[in-house]
Amino acid sequence: MVGGFLKREEEQLRLWDPAPLPLRFRAVSAELAAGCNIGPGLRTGSSGVLPLDQPLKVLAAAYEGKEPGRLLVLGTAGSGKTVLIRRFAMDRLKARGPYGKDPVPVIFSLGSWDPHKTSLRNWLIGRLERDYPFLAGDGPGGRSWADTLVMTECVLAILDGFDEIADGLHEKALRDLSAVTLPVLLTSRRPEIEAAAKSCVSFDGIELTDLTLDDVAGYLLPGAGAARGTDPPATGTAGWEYVLNRLRLHPDEPECARLTAVLTTPLMVELARAVHRSGRDPARLLTGREPDTRETLEDHLLDRFVPAAYARFLSARSDGKHRTWPAERSRHWLGYLATHLRQLDTHDIEWWRLGTAMSLSSRMVASGAVTGFVSGVLTVLPSGFLISWHVIIVTFLNMLGSGLAFGFLQGLMSSTAAGGGFQPSRMRIRIRGGSKRVKQNLLPRIRSGLAGGLVFGVVYGLGNAVYVAVAGFPWLNVFLVFMDWFLVGLGVGLGTGLVLGLMTGVEAVIETKTSVSPADLLKTNRTTVLTQILVTGLIAGIGFGVVVTAINGFAIGVGHGITMGVMVALGSCTLTAWGRWIVLVRLWLPLTGRLPWAVNAFLDDACQRGVLRQAGAVHQFRHARLRDRMAEVHGRREREREQPAEATGVS
Repeated sequence: MVGGFLKREEEQLRLWDPAPLPLRFRAVSAELAAGCNIGPGLRTGSSGVLPLDQPLKVLAAAYEGKEPGRLLVLGTAGSGKTVLIRRFAMDRLKARGPYGKDPVPVIFSLGSWDPHKTSLRNWLIGRLERDYPFLAGDGPGGRSWADTLVMTECVLAILDGFDEIADGLHEKALRDLSAVTLPVLLTSRRPEIEAAAKSCVSFDGIELTDLTLDDVAGYLLPGAGAARGTDPPATGTAGWEYVLNRLRLHPDEPECARLTAVLTTPLMVELARAVHRSGRDPARLLTGREPDTRETLEDHLLDRFVPAAYARFLSARSDGKHRTWPAERSRHWLGYLATHLRQLDTHDIEWWRLGTAMSLSSRMVASGAVTGFVSGVLTVLPSGFLISWHVIIVTFLNMLGSGLAFGFLQGLMSSTAAGGGFQPSRMRIRIRGGSKRVKQNLLPRIRSGLAGGLVFGVVYGLGNAVYVAVAGFPWLNVFLVFMDWFLVGLGVGLGTGLVLGLMTGVEAVIETKTSVSPADLLKTNRTTVLTQILVTGLIAGIGFGVVVTAINGFAIGVGHGITMGVMVALGSCTLTAWGRWIVLVRLWLPLTGRLPWAVNAFLDDACQRGVLRQAGAVHQFRHARLRDRMAEVHGRREREREQPAEATGVS
């Protein structure tokens, strides 16, 4: 499974088109490694080339030189660290074989780890259970399989992005990393490691260095060899051959020195090729018409990459999946996603958290509005669609009551520890019973149901009490109406919690054969949530309908039962990960233009184009620099869009 995922990601990022760039390295400096035991794989001061289309023997020797395996990979942003660790993981898998005893390499994005909140081991366990849900199942000794694999050191933790850990946490994180006995490969930029290392790090390591023009020429001119090192071609002043020859012959010219500096990292070389492969002349980079500093030139390539990616036709996709995404709109949507990730301080596009970029009040309004609208429409059922002032008022009160109730519940769960309920379930529905899980979850789900029912009953009771009071009924009637709905809320909450608690007996951990892609995790959660809300809505509707039937007759009881059942089912759905996805990501955000209607298809297409990549159960931008640049540009455009409106309002 791990090998298949790595292979697919290499294809999506087009790492073999036309061939992987070689990487240059030197051993970790003597200052950083002073006093440490350097293994047999590396000698301080040594350097060399790492051809990514061949086994990484130098890295393998350095990793195996310590017990347990330890390796540090340093490099600047875009220097090729992420690509290198994927090739290293593939090499370890091949050397291990399908039934080997060596640990399985698994890549983790380290940026979301907070060492003050959780240990490295526990964080790794949580990430394994998220990306491979079947590992959350019970293993030996009552522990999950993920816990067992980490504790028995069956996982080689490839920790990508030490520098992306939040500021102020690096020193604590490095101490914890040096203390664990797990096999580890760690990547980082140099400044963060040096600032955190009060003494030497307990890792052998390499530092990736700048590419040469020969390296770049072999990639940009496949099959043509290095640039000739003579005068630029007399046949014209265009193309990469002309550009590379000019960089060799005139290194002191400002525009040549600038472009040479940009083309020292694999990220920028790949972006330059992607941007200019569709006919755009790379010689323009030397004309002075392009940005005039290294930083602005790099930003220019980052800005041009997305339009170039969306101008490419995806011939590898089946005819039924071809879809045109406008480049400008795609850049806007990707910019919103990048801004969302910056706000959450994460690299993971998790479908269950996409709506959290909205303010809490906006999420409450959106969830309440959807629930209230549907509930209000259903109120018409008991009246047989005979419209009158009474029906209109009751409909409005139901819309207001259910919207406020479930809007408040949305805010309550989002702002307290109960917000964990928005995490996607790792369970599927099965027929066989599970009494152990029922015992573990029955009381917590009953308590959650009672809390939700209390909010529902109070809000609905107050709304109806106000209506009765305004209508001129005695205060005793007002009090009785409030108490009726208060008790109804408690009863519905108790019943919902009890049903959901008992349903844990028919839940099972997702099976091993299940894919860990975001789309499949979403599909599994949809099935689980729909089953749960169908049962709870049915129970709530039957219970409420029986009570109303006993008081007002069968016809009214049936209508009220249907209304209550649908209201409870719909409201409960908005309090799950999949329900919030539907309300916020599939409805609200597309309505406001911040995301496309077909979000899943858009994310999958962005992966195919190499803008995003899939990392287990989540998506990520192909590089942090691309994410940060898109967020910056998106924020600037949003501010520019708001300024004219503000100016108009003032005038």
